[in-house]
Amino acid sequence: MSVVSGNTNATDMRESILITGANGLVGRATLARLGSSRRVYALVREPLQGSLLGSAVPVVHNLCQHHDPEPPEVPDTIVHLAQSSRYRDFPEGALDVFEVNVGSTQRLLDWACRQGVKRFVYASSGGIYGHGETAFEEDALIKSSAFLGHYTSSKRCGELLTEAYGGHMIVIVLRFFFVYGPGQRRTMLIPRLIDSVLHGRPIILQGKDGLRINPVYVDDAATAIEAAVRLEASETFNIAGPKILTLREIGELIGEAMERKPNFEVQLDVEPKHIVGSTSKMSRLLGSPEIAMTEGVRRMVAIDQAASGYMHAD
Repeated sequence: MSVVSGNTNATDMRESILITGANGLVGRATLARLGSSRRVYALVREPLQGSLLGSAVPVVHNLCQHHDPEPPEVPDTIVHLAQSSRYRDFPEGALDVFEVNVGSTQRLLDWACRQGVKRFVYASSGGIYGHGETAFEEDALIKSSAFLGHYTSSKRCGELLTEAYGGHMIVIVLRFFFVYGPGQRRTMLIPRLIDSVLHGRPIILQGKDGLRINPVYVDDAATAIEAAVRLEASETFNIAGPKILTLREIGELIGEAMERKPNFEVQLDVEPKHIVGSTSKMSRLLGSPEIAMTEGVRRMVAIDQAASGYMHAD
């Protein structure tokens, strides 16, 4: 049974939102944006210490267990951000990836439909497009799973399941492109690059300058989610950053922020696999991303420096 704490004010007319993955990078930023304007319930696997959830009411529930969540009320909107942390662990972690990315999505959709939830926002990945030379629009042809890998295929499965409920509720699919920000797991792309520059490890470039991407800072991602929960029609969006950069350019930005010279290892015999999302639709309907990567990286480095003092390490 789900464990619930907190009280619901019967006179509070604000819309209610249930957020899964609430203690993740995007989840925490989303809670910070929505907490003052909505009644927010944060679905977490285990009780959290301190004030990580802000004003949100925690709902303890394991998405991998086959029973319904029990928030204090049926939410108007579900924002499904949870994803398996074992995305790199294939095939050993394949069942966990399936249960969290696919199984929990279907169970939440079923519960939402039975309970009359108005809106379901699903966090997908820009990786579902594969790679290409030009920026992907939302209506681009999606390649078969043979080209995507297990984790990205699981996100595509989640999309298809979610879209199937478009006749029963408003369905919003958000395809995130390389979200980054302070406090992110060190296994993710931008923290890995920061650690490589810090420790003098080479950044591997496919081709002269490496792949092209447009990462989105976590605050811009949360702003897009805040706009998405106000939509009154089903839509699919890329959620990406304002500028396209090569991996070399990103490494150089990190080096400038850290006052260290990055090392690069160039593999000229390997073609770079560019993953760039068009932000035209996002900008038109959700708002333009505003935080340039120069600023985003500077914030990450500054917070890391304050936490560990690494800028003074030998």
